[in-house]
Amino acid sequence: MHDDHISLKKPNYPISPLLRKYLKGYGRKFQAEIDYKDLLHFNGAFPYYDRAGKDTLWESVYYPPSEMAHINNALTHIYAQLKTGGDLSVIEHLYVERVDYCTFGNSKPFRIKIVNNLNDNFDYFYIKQADASRIYGLELEHILSPNRISYFVSNDTW
Repeated sequence: MHDDHISLKKPNYPISPLLRKYLKGYGRKFQAEIDYKDLLHFNGAFPYYDRAGKDTLWESVYYPPSEMAHINNALTHIYAQLKTGGDLSVIEHLYVERVDYCTFGNSKPFRIKIVNNLNDNFDYFYIKQADASRIYGLELEHILSPNRISYFVSNDTW
């Protein structure tokens, strides 16, 4: 009997120079002040539970206090770019309430919770390792869907 190990994880595919050119041409390239690898340098994490006390399989991570101002600034800039087309005037009212990390998924994404100080409304966005196959999928969905798909690629982060 053959005992091959079968991996259920989809491999990450690098972004080719041609795809990077396409992304730049369609306004999907953005130079962020922070990337996926930077977010991996958290000090610790604890499980995130929903309101019913059930484990969500996400971990809330925390960073050294000396880095929090930079992280908050960089992540609110990314959010402003995604949601307002770069109108940075909204940033003064935004803050990062929580950064969560998903250890069970293939892409191990970070989920960022942004809160507006003026009205306590909140929103989420995700930061992931760049993967060409997922980017192609997002572009196809953006083209075919009536809904707008907002994402950017910065180096090896999306």
